[in-house]
Amino acid sequence: MTSRPLRDFEQLMLLALAHLGDDAHGGSMRRLIEERTGRVVSPGAIYTACDRLEARGYISSALGEPTPERGGKRKRLYRLRPAGVAVLRTEHAAHAGMRRGLKAKLVP
Repeated sequence: MTSRPLRDFEQLMLLALAHLGDDAHGGSMRRLIEERTGRVVSPGAIYTACDRLEARGYISSALGEPTPERGGKRKRLYRLRPAGVAVLRTEHAAHAGMRRGLKAKLVP
């Protein structure tokens, strides 16, 4: 695991997993990010970020059970690991510190 700060999209991915809970999949993370940010996200971006976050120890993945809706194919399911929760806490605190006192400057 490295101490490199999270990229913006990596942070969105971890936040999506925190919202969705255990056994989230790429499609559910993509929908949540698009709904909450208005940002269009490609499936490839989701899986590339998941690979990076898993390599850093922030998330884990496993194959779920086959489903009839997917023609018997199994979904890859993702979970936030304790290291992912810790890095989110650190990033949240850093952003909160930087936002402190800005409301008066940003609100017309």
